[in-house]
Amino acid sequence: MVVEQIRTPLTLGFSPCPNDTFIFHALVHGLATELGLDLAPPILADVETLNEWALQGMLDVTKLSFHALGHVLDDYVLLGSGSALGRGCGPLLIAKKTITRSRLPELRIAIPGRLTTAAMLLQMYEPRCKHLVYMSFDEIMPALARGDVDAGVIIHESRFTYQKEGFVVHQDLGVWWEESSGCPIPLGGIVARRSLGRNLIGLLEKGIRESVQRAFKDQNASREYIGLHAQEMDEQVSRDHIGLYVNDFSVDLGREGRHAVEVFFNRGQQAGILPDSSLSDPFLNI
Repeated sequence: MVVEQIRTPLTLGFSPCPNDTFIFHALVHGLATELGLDLAPPILADVETLNEWALQGMLDVTKLSFHALGHVLDDYVLLGSGSALGRGCGPLLIAKKTITRSRLPELRIAIPGRLTTAAMLLQMYEPRCKHLVYMSFDEIMPALARGDVDAGVIIHESRFTYQKEGFVVHQDLGVWWEESSGCPIPLGGIVARRSLGRNLIGLLEKGIRESVQRAFKDQNASREYIGLHAQEMDEQVSRDHIGLYVNDFSVDLGREGRHAVEVFFNRGQQAGILPDSSLSDPFLNI
């Protein structure tokens, strides 16, 4: 590995979704300075944009989908804190009406980006699906309602609103993953450039862990920051969003979380979705 000259301040990117702004609030509002971290103002972008940027190595520290991480393990290492990983929180494959699995290969299916974990789960669940339509996660249900696509894989707050729109679930891909693997589903994680070195990466991991812990300790502290970036999202949906995606694994992946990540990468490589480098150790073992 070629060690780069460390750039300061460090560039940081995460999504405007409530789970990320909840997690990072303390870190970007004083905690980083307390810990001696020099961070540039964060760049907030949707996760698929962050995934694409990771392929280009644009940011020092970034949120990205575990699917995308499988493609950049030579350059980035997964931090043990800040992840969205758990049970009962996976993507949902929905449609206007009940569909059979045998029909999936002929259907136009919207997915929220080619490098999202949702896309990889669909490919593992039904490899014969070929008519995939990539679009932003918030465009999927409107496209489905218009008839532009026949089915869609939804994530984020769409999980809380699809029933009101009259859609039905064909398959909870998270449940499928849990039943077939025995593991919680790894959705997204926080990574840092390997070239930053063990000491700095360890400090970043510590900072994010403390940021999550502070968020849990005083959940009102981040409310304004979350609301600023959640835009028109209903406050209850925002709270439900945080409750679904931020948990003990977000504080520390632990043995179970690390095992789930390794299983995810192994199965992705076996399915031909991830490159051989996905079998590299995703952790720096700080």
